[in-house]
Amino acid sequence: MKFLIAGLGNIGPEYELTRHNIGFLVLDQLADQMQAEFKLERLAYRAEGRYKGKTLVLIKPTTYMNLSGKAVNYWLKDEKIPLENLLVVADDLALDYGKIRVRPKGSHGGHNGFRDIEATLQTQEYARLRFGIGSNFSKGKQVDYVLSNFTKDEFAELPLHIGRACDAVYSFATVGLSQTMTQFNV
Repeated sequence: MKFLIAGLGNIGPEYELTRHNIGFLVLDQLADQMQAEFKLERLAYRAEGRYKGKTLVLIKPTTYMNLSGKAVNYWLKDEKIPLENLLVVADDLALDYGKIRVRPKGSHGGHNGFRDIEATLQTQEYARLRFGIGSNFSKGKQVDYVLSNFTKDEFAELPLHIGRACDAVYSFATVGLSQTMTQFNV
C-alpha cells in the first residue's frame, strides 16, 4: 500500500530553516530514518521509503508554497495513490510552537499551501498534519514571522517536535487516521 506524504515549504537556502519550511524539515527527517534519498523529479524533490510494509512516497514541492497543489496533484496521479492516502505536512500559526494536529479535512485557514491544494484537488477532503509555529509577531508582520528562522530556544527543541511529527506520519500509514488523531492530538 502506498501513501503520499507532502511536506510544504519553499525551495532555496534562504528558506531552509524558516518556520514556513517545517513540512520540508519533517520530510527530511523521515527520509533519513527510512534511509531514502531525495532526488529532483517533476515538480518536487521525491524520495521513497518503506515502513512496516507500507511504501511512503515523500515529496517536497519545488513549486513554492503558493503552488503546492500542482505537485501534490501530479504525484497523486503519477503514483496512483488514492486521496485517502495523502497526508500534507505544513506549519500552522494558530497552534503553539511544537504542537501538532492531525485532521481528516478542513479549510485552508489562510495557509496558501493548503489553499492551492484545495483549489487544485477541488476538495478539502484530504488529511493534514499541522505543525504549530506559534504566533509571536506584531500586527502586520505575519509574513516576516513565518519566513524567519526559529529562535535559539525553539531550534534546541525542534528535533523533539519533528520526531513526534514523524511518529504521527508513520502512525497515519500503519494504524490509520482515526487512531493517529487520538494519539497525537493532545
